[in-house]
Amino acid sequence: MSRIAMKMQLFKGFEEEYKRRHTAIWPELKALLKERGISQYSIWLDEETLTLFACFYSEDPELLDDLPEHEVMKKWWTYMKDIMATNADESPVSVPLKEVFYLE
Repeated sequence: MSRIAMKMQLFKGFEEEYKRRHTAIWPELKALLKERGISQYSIWLDEETLTLFACFYSEDPELLDDLPEHEVMKKWWTYMKDIMATNADESPVSVPLKEVFYLE
């Protein structure tokens, strides 16, 4: 099991909207993520900088490689692009983070 962490950027004024959209995450997106071995996925917000910190467990990180090809993932990115920094393909600008400490 691998732990994966990344950061993303939320636009100012969309804190509650971001939370609302994730509270109502689409069942088909949730199913896809679980199907790909993702568990314990959490996203945290630094309210001062509007940086989003995401962390999740992955049974096998290689199972995540084809996520961008799934229609539901593309639709989610389109749905979210108005409230956060995105790339040209509408995926969120996501910066992988390097783990430097973990206490079990």
